[in-house]
Amino acid sequence: MEAQYPAHWEADVVLADGGTAHVRPIRPADADRLRSFYSRLSDESIYFRFFGPRPRLSDRDVERFTNVDYVDRVALIATIGTEMVAVIRYDKTGPGEAEVAFLVEDAHQGRGVASVLLEHLAATAREHGIETFVADVLPANMRMMGVLRQAGYTAQSRFADGVVRMTLDLTPTETSAEVTTSREHRAESRSIARLLTPGSVAVIGASREPGGVGQTVLRNLLAADFTGPVYPVHREVRAVAGVRAYPSVTAIDGDVDLAVVAVPAESVLDVVEECAQKGVHGLVVVSSGFGETGAEGRERQDELARTARSYGLRVVGPNCLGIANTDRSVRLNATLAATVPGRGKVGFFSQSGALGTALLQRVAQRGMGISSFVSAGNRADVSGNDLLQYWEEDDATEVILLYLESLGNPRKFTRLARRISRRKPVVVVKSGGTPSGHSAEELGLPDSAISSLFAQAGLIRVDDLIQLFDVGQLLAYQPLPAGPKVALVTNSDALGLLAADACLAAGLEPRPPVNLGPAAGAAEFGAALEGELASAGVDAAVVIYMPPLPGDAEAVAAELLRVSQGSGKPVLTTFEGHLGMHPALQVTEPGTSRERPAPARGSIPSYAAPEEAVRALAQAARYAAWRAQPATPPPALDDLDPARARTLVHNLLSAPEPAPGPAAETAGTRRGVRSAAFAEPGPPVEIDAAELLSCYGLTVWPAEMVRSPEEAVAAAERLGWPVVLKVADPGASRRAGTVRLGLTGPEMVRHAYAEFADQLGEKVLAVQRMAPQPAVPTVVGVVEDPAFGPVVSFGLGEVTARLLQDQGYRLAPLTAEDAAALVRSVRAAPLLFGQYGYPPVAVDALEELLVRVGRLANDLPEVARLDLDQVLVGESSVMILGARATLRTPAGPRLDGGPRRLS
Repeated sequence: MEAQYPAHWEADVVLADGGTAHVRPIRPADADRLRSFYSRLSDESIYFRFFGPRPRLSDRDVERFTNVDYVDRVALIATIGTEMVAVIRYDKTGPGEAEVAFLVEDAHQGRGVASVLLEHLAATAREHGIETFVADVLPANMRMMGVLRQAGYTAQSRFADGVVRMTLDLTPTETSAEVTTSREHRAESRSIARLLTPGSVAVIGASREPGGVGQTVLRNLLAADFTGPVYPVHREVRAVAGVRAYPSVTAIDGDVDLAVVAVPAESVLDVVEECAQKGVHGLVVVSSGFGETGAEGRERQDELARTARSYGLRVVGPNCLGIANTDRSVRLNATLAATVPGRGKVGFFSQSGALGTALLQRVAQRGMGISSFVSAGNRADVSGNDLLQYWEEDDATEVILLYLESLGNPRKFTRLARRISRRKPVVVVKSGGTPSGHSAEELGLPDSAISSLFAQAGLIRVDDLIQLFDVGQLLAYQPLPAGPKVALVTNSDALGLLAADACLAAGLEPRPPVNLGPAAGAAEFGAALEGELASAGVDAAVVIYMPPLPGDAEAVAAELLRVSQGSGKPVLTTFEGHLGMHPALQVTEPGTSRERPAPARGSIPSYAAPEEAVRALAQAARYAAWRAQPATPPPALDDLDPARARTLVHNLLSAPEPAPGPAAETAGTRRGVRSAAFAEPGPPVEIDAAELLSCYGLTVWPAEMVRSPEEAVAAAERLGWPVVLKVADPGASRRAGTVRLGLTGPEMVRHAYAEFADQLGEKVLAVQRMAPQPAVPTVVGVVEDPAFGPVVSFGLGEVTARLLQDQGYRLAPLTAEDAAALVRSVRAAPLLFGQYGYPPVAVDALEELLVRVGRLANDLPEVARLDLDQVLVGESSVMILGARATLRTPAGPRLDGGPRRLS
């Protein structure tokens, strides 16, 4: 019987040049594929691999190389189309050690194939307890030595007997993680650059029928004056829209970089094969009839993505509007939208094809420009994550706008956003969709949690498309505010008061409005704005120019522009009710005409109403405050023992029967033993989490279960008076009347026990020593979310706070800043800081507890749920009164864990 391997060992990957390949373990059925691969190798490549000539592989060699056990002997191959282009393998040579070797077809060397294969092989090796790779390399084989040295692992080498023996410690390091992230970023960015900067475009399915999808894209390409050749493809006609047509993409004389596919859905796969044969780099599939139509269409869509990726092509769509790039050296409008905004600073991603045309029209109506635009449609391949990677490097893009209906890999999305938001603002519109097509409730997270996780990553999440563009135009053309203090300059007392109220509601700090009166002109507005901006107590200004009678608007606009330049403070306007970039308030790019100006930085955005301007400013102020915080890693904690925690979890999940409580560590267990991850998923195991928490420096307040009044008294004597008697049910703290506090003697304990028995019928109670008072009750939790990974939650333990679901959320692991923000994110947080009659408590100790819990959650994907209920925060310390955990064997790795892969 053929050996099996875990499904997550297969992956589509992006190579260094932006092309794609498929990585998977080798199988016995690959024998002919291996022979074909070997026949295409140069003598030099064979010599470097086998240290001598080997013209062909014997049948015995082929059998040995293709039959592996996927434990002690593992081989991974990279395929493009149906051909194998590279192989890497390890053979275990001793405890924790294996010999590694790889071979890449000469035509594909230098594309980063070996590096990505090494990442994947190292991950599979670690799953089987292999900690070290050893490789014998000929001194002249500089490519192989470079791959091994540049992987980021700790590497050593020595020369003996004519070869260089290299040893790699496979323990993940900060350097190896940085190398992986950097390579992923460069590869994905290049793959999108190949789509958005093509040298030539073919439109496949460009018919003669007016209004047809293919002809519409063709005409839009020509109308935009695309700088390269455009090739219509039609099986029968000789010309479309006055341009010579070709019967197939393979019949085109020149190279084709990008193909726009507008054929019926059932014909798309045939087109992919032709494009692969032609050497096309990417596809934009505007055809419908895929995942949006049901199960059959979804299967067709998945096959489209698999086939395209297997041949090295990236796919935008299907069922999409298309892509556009306003770069004057490209001028690409490969969309169904006749109206594409001019050149600007904004990169715009829309998952919806249907909304795409309307969205582009709105951008153009506001006078905003874009750098590039992608409508992903059903998002079979290219996603918002890919575009984030591209726009991070694109100097022409300063602001990123995203309209998302779902997230394919939310954990990767937040990781990318957190990095990119340090340099460029990312604005996301809230939509009805949810990550991976699940509802927030099914994921265990309310919608507010997703907003919290986005805020942690520095994302600006807005409620609708109007706010998306309101915020986008401010960020694209004005500086960020340094704080929340806002000056208001107006010619209407009523509008000034509305603006001040809006500031207060949005968390800003308005100064008293400067009302210039209805007759104010350019000089008055200029002087007032200049005076306000010069004040150290002003971080931004909102100017309201709504004269009751016609005035010299051009002169006012020119004065506002003059005064605002060089102030370093954002200025927003409500200028005659105009929405967008008012022509008179624009600073234009050099070389642009006044007929179609390209707004430059320093242009002042206008809003239809003061409240809209204030809302946009508030979003920018919150983002600026987040960006001003230092980007620090999670703090180092010296007293943690994650190896013991992994052993404990492994033993509990491996037990024949679910364990009712914490299990002792098995004698003689090796430190760092692999957890039960990626085994067959078993039933959940619920445990008392005290011992697990002790591995992370956290102690649970002692408690004893009792079943009679006398047992309760005896337990109180052992624990020390005064004590608490409470219902043992872990969910009891959510119900009123389940705790009796401050019991100072046997009679009080007996009486409390009798009350529980009479009123609640509870037979099993818990006795716990009374924690020092005063203290504020809080609740800390962890959930291993299927989309986002480990999420830490925090809220106050009062019944009212629970009913109102007043909780905050952050992705694990937590930095010190994350923990501080999490504590302050709940509405009841003032109770922790000495307000409303409560004494101030040890918030610093609470924040450290959250950091430790976040580290536990990040280290142990088997912890499906953890509840610390309650955590009392006293004047000098925190006390965990109860802790329960649910363990479950994960079905595979976390979405953003391990080696690079397309997802």
